[in-house]
Order: sequence, then structure tokens, then C-alpha cells
Amino acid sequence: MQPYRSILFVPGHRPAWADKAVASGADCVVLDLEDSVPAEQKEAARETVAQTIGRLRAEHPGVGLFVRVNPLATRLTGGDLEAVVVPGLTGIFAPKIEEAVDVRQYDALLDHFELRNGVDDLEYIVPVETVKAIQNCREVAGASPRVGAMIGPSAEHADIAREVGYEWTPEGLETLYLRSRVLLACREHGLHALTGLWEDLENLEGLRDFAVRGRRLGFRGMIAIHPSHVATVNEVFSPSDEDIAFYEGMVSAYEQAAAEGVGALRYRGLHIDKAHYDKATQWLARAAAHRRTDGPAAD
Repeated sequence: MQPYRSILFVPGHRPAWADKAVASGADCVVLDLEDSVPAEQKEAARETVAQTIGRLRAEHPGVGLFVRVNPLATRLTGGDLEAVVVPGLTGIFAPKIEEAVDVRQYDALLDHFELRNGVDDLEYIVPVETVKAIQNCREVAGASPRVGAMIGPSAEHADIAREVGYEWTPEGLETLYLRSRVLLACREHGLHALTGLWEDLENLEGLRDFAVRGRRLGFRGMIAIHPSHVATVNEVFSPSDEDIAFYEGMVSAYEQAAAEGVGALRYRGLHIDKAHYDKATQWLARAAAHRRTDGPAAD
């Protein structure tokens, strides 16, 4: 999966909002058919979303386009996928997955509609929304090659908060264990690790602090619910020029030392060896991927 920094949600039945989402600079847009669409508008929203995918893909080829479908238990998932699995779609935001069998059910549906509609290589972003999902996050992460990203839960008012019963704080210590389990599952299976959303729309400093804490923990992108949050999220999860220069220098210094038969050396006051070199090369690969995908809305 692309290393999306910002994943922005918009209601699927409001196509003008999708244009605003892309204009905000979001790396990835999720067109929602679930919670933000009233029940009586869900069927019409499917066709709207399909049309929006085609239009946005033609105008902005670099942006990620996902659809959050209705959960399997609603019996609406098949109808959603039948309508929205169209050329230009990047993948499915798959809600209420709790165990590996749920992923396989999505796979069976998606295999069918990909073949029927001439689409391939779709991926999943999987939110971890329940206690059962937390307990099974490792098996979910490895259940299908389509699983490309998982989200560590952090919301104040979402399903996970109700199920666990935690009292939300800006610091997020109450969800640290939950998010850490998801993060480790992502690392084990090579998935893109995303941290949950920040709900206080006006508090951009709080958003920045929360995003920085998520990045330091190991997450590499974040869910957003308002276009005004995208710039901050993108900045926090983008490698800085100073960091790039630091790691490029480390790689160069180690490679020169290794060529001379030296396995450990001092670099900018630090003792470094092969482990530092391996981290630096991995970090630079991620930075290069960000540079290739930066500013998709301008494509």
C-alpha cells in the first residue's frame, strides 16, 4: 500500500465534498457509504460514489480512492460492492472486521465483483473497532494479501470507546495499549500503520501534538475527518529535509567505513553499526516513497 499520510473521510452522497477533500491535499479520500449516509439515501449514494470515483480518478490520478461500505452484518455490503467496484477505485475501507473469517468473506465478494467489473488489485484499510477485533488483530492482519493498512483506535466517541469504556484524554494513554497491539500486528505483516482520528475540529495544536505522539510510537499516517486537518497531518508525517540529510549522511559514512573493513564508527557524535545502517536505509526508502506520492491532488 502507498504510504498515505492523510486519509480523509467524506460522505459518499455529497460529491462536492470529495472535491474539497482532494483540494485539501489529502493523500487518500474515503467515500463513505456507512455512518454518514442516511438509510433512505444509501442506495442512491452508491451510484453517486461510483460516478465520483471515475471523475476524481480522471482528474487526480495520484490520489488514493477508497470506499467505506456498510458492514457485513447489515447485508448491504454486496450491493455496495456491486456498485462501487469500478475502474479507478483503489480499495475498500472495510468496517466491523473482527476475525480472519470476516476478511475472507470480503475477499469472496471482492473477487466476484473485480472479475465482473474489470477491476483488480484492490486493497483493504481495516479499522479496529471492537474488543474482539483488538484481540484478533494479528490474525486479521495476516488474513489476506489485500489487507494493506490497519488503524489503531483512538477516538473519543467511536465504537471502541463505548466497548472498552475508556475515558478519552488528549494525551491518549488510555488507548496506548490498544494502538500498540495494532501497530505490532502491522509491523509483523508489513502493513501501513495508521493512527486514529482527532475529533476536536478547531484545536489544530492539539491535533499536531496527537499526530506527533502517534508518529513517535511508530504510526506512519492518520485518519482525518475535516479538510482543515490535512495540512497539519501531512506535515507531521512527512520526513523533514534535516532528517533526510541526517540519514543520507549516516548511510554514506557507514558504507565508506564498511568498504574499509570497519563495522562500527562515530557519526555526528553517535556510535553506529549495521543496525543503524539498516534503519537508515529503511527510513530513506519510506522518505522516497513519500516524495513520489507528495501532492497527489496536483497530478
